[in-house]
Amino acid sequence: MKKYAVIVAGGSGQRMNSQIPKQFLPIKGKPLLYYALDTFLASYEDMHIILVLPEEFLDMGKEIIDGFFDPSRVTITVGGRTRFHSVQNGLALIDEESVIFVHDGVRCLLSTTLVRRCFDAALEFGTAIPAIPCKDSVRMLLEDGNEAVDRSSLVLIQTPQTFHSKILLPAFQIDYKEKFTDEATVVEAFGLKVHLVEGEENNFKITTPLDLLLAEQLIG
Repeated sequence: MKKYAVIVAGGSGQRMNSQIPKQFLPIKGKPLLYYALDTFLASYEDMHIILVLPEEFLDMGKEIIDGFFDPSRVTITVGGRTRFHSVQNGLALIDEESVIFVHDGVRCLLSTTLVRRCFDAALEFGTAIPAIPCKDSVRMLLEDGNEAVDRSSLVLIQTPQTFHSKILLPAFQIDYKEKFTDEATVVEAFGLKVHLVEGEENNFKITTPLDLLLAEQLIG
């Protein structure tokens, strides 16, 4: 079955104290964004990437694609005002039955094993959402204070969130709501349950300079 990876890379460098969006910051001589793209393309020979970028950085994205990859396997499109709208813009380019991965471009340390695990689960269950156990103690904020929450009942959600096209494409036709923090919440609002799969500890999102340093050590 055809495979598409919609890689969303519309963030800014605000928390990185950088003028350049974090997805373009260098790690080991390559832009951070390179590593996620490379993993997806290496996972399956028939994988096609739809890269979603801020309009003002489309040219920079094209330089990365032309410099490191086969441009015929990557399509670049412009993002929207929210993650939901950015993903929606990427999905608008898919018009065939397929398995669709949606991934944060700044989760640069995912493995081909995780990509394939998500694909296999999506074929079986229709959805595949990577998750890892919550290791920290957790408390819920209440109007009159706070209370402990049993962490054994909680998991931390990652990407690539993976779906059969017959599920994801119609789900993204519904109206946007602020509670849509990821694709799983959209699919649930559409009336479907999602299936969790084992994620990876190294598949963290780069948001701070410390994250960038850690990623550099792990890649090195």
